[in-house]
Amino acid sequence: MASLQELTATRPTRDLSDQEVLLVQGEGGGDFYILLSGKLAVLRDGVSIATINQPGTLVGEMSVLRGTPYSATVRAEGPAKVRVIKDANALLDSEPGLARRVAALVAGRLDATSALLVELSKQNKDKASEQGLLRRILATLYGPATE
Repeated sequence: MASLQELTATRPTRDLSDQEVLLVQGEGGGDFYILLSGKLAVLRDGVSIATINQPGTLVGEMSVLRGTPYSATVRAEGPAKVRVIKDANALLDSEPGLARRVAALVAGRLDATSALLVELSKQNKDKASEQGLLRRILATLYGPATE
């Protein structure tokens, strides 16, 4: 399967300077980005939840796929470069190979998250409060879709 970089090679790029904000939680939506180089910090409600430094990582896809504002703020940690995909839904509608690749990436993230939660559940099997929270998280991941 072709990489996101290959599938979007003709799209423009954007250079980010250190601490420059790419996405603001609660704003915008509709565009996604692919990290080409550098490192990005992901913050949700002011809490750091991830650092992205793997080229080819997709950013902003949840907003695009759900039709909602961005769920996190993303900023550069040092110089970074991203590929810019404006009006991503239109591109996904017209490029089935790209849509399949994005779906595969999102499914992979869900699978990895589920595996980590199961591991945590096994590690905390004697702690009732943690077990309850982990069951709720897993039920949310595998429950019916919400609009």
